Amino acid sequence: MTVGQWGIKVPKSKGESFRRYLLGSGEWCPNLKPIADGDFLVFPIVSDEITLPDELGCDYDIGRYEFESRERGREPARHELIGGIAIMQDDDREEAEYLLKSRPSIHTVLHCESPVFGEYRIKKFKVLAGRDTTRTNYIEYNNRFTIDLAVAYFSARLANERQRILGLMKEGERVLDMFTGVGPFPIALSKKASVIYAGDINPGAVELLCENLRINRADNVIPMLADALDLGGYLAPHSFDRIIMNLPMTSTAFLKTAFSLAKTGGVIHYYTLQSEKGEMLPVLRGFTSGRIDEKIVRSYSPTQHHAVYDIVCE
Repeated sequence: MTVGQWGIKVPKSKGESFRRYLLGSGEWCPNLKPIADGDFLVFPIVSDEITLPDELGCDYDIGRYEFESRERGREPARHELIGGIAIMQDDDREEAEYLLKSRPSIHTVLHCESPVFGEYRIKKFKVLAGRDTTRTNYIEYNNRFTIDLAVAYFSARLANERQRILGLMKEGERVLDMFTGVGPFPIALSKKASVIYAGDINPGAVELLCENLRINRADNVIPMLADALDLGGYLAPHSFDRIIMNLPMTSTAFLKTAFSLAKTGGVIHYYTLQSEKGEMLPVLRGFTSGRIDEKIVRSYSPTQHHAVYDIVCE
C-alpha cells in the first residue's frame, strides 16, 4: 500500500544528519518508509512547512511522493552511527542485516572486536553486513570527513564538545591539538583560529587528516606526524592560546609538554576517563594555580565517565 505524502529529498551523504534532525524535531512520518533514489534519499515529513538548521546545508528538495506504509516494527539493536557505518556491540549477523535494512543511509554494519589498543590507538572491527569496508564519509556541523575506523580512532560523540570549544574561542587564536586523529577538532576550530598545529603519531591518521583539510579547505591547519612528547622540542619557542589534549586514557604523561607550550592566560582542554568528580584536580594543581572548570562529556562505562578540564595556565 502506498500513501501520498510530503517528502524531503537529500543526498545520501547527508542522510544520517537529516534523519536525526527529523526524528528529533517530530517532522518525520514514522508510519512511512523512506525512498532510496540513486544517490538520494527521500524522507517522509509531516508538511512542506519545515525549517532546517544551517548546519544541515541547503541541498534538498521538498515535494509530494508516494511512500510505502509500514507497521511499526521493533527497534534494531543498540549501535553507534558514523556516517554510513553502524557499529554494533554484539557479534550478531542476523541483527546486523535487520539494522542494514531498517536504515537506508547505512552501507555497512560492523562489530567492534577490541578496545582501543597500541601506539596508534586503533580498534579491530568485523564486517557483519553490507559492504566490506571500514571507510565512510561523515558530516559534522557542515564539516566533511573521510573516516577509516580501522586506521584511526574516531568518535562522533564529541561533536557537541567540539562546538563548545569553538564557542569559547576568540578570533585569531593560536591552537595546538596534540592528538588530532583525522582532524575533527582542528577543522571545527579553524573557523576562528589564526593557525592550528595538529599532531598525531599515527601515519594513517595524519594521511586522513591531510585529506580532510583539503576537503574542508582548512588552509590554516598545519599537520604534523609527531610523538606528542616531542612537540616541546619541535614547537618551542612558540606558545599557544589554546591546547587540545584528547587522549583520555593516557594523556597525563603529556601534561608537562602541554604546559610548557601554553601562553600565560592560555587554556588547556584536558580530557580524561575518571570514576569520581574532581579526580584529576590534585595532579593539575601541580602545574597551575589558575582557574580549572570540570565538565562531564559523556558516560563511558558503568563505573567511568569521560570528563574535560578547562585549565587556565598561570
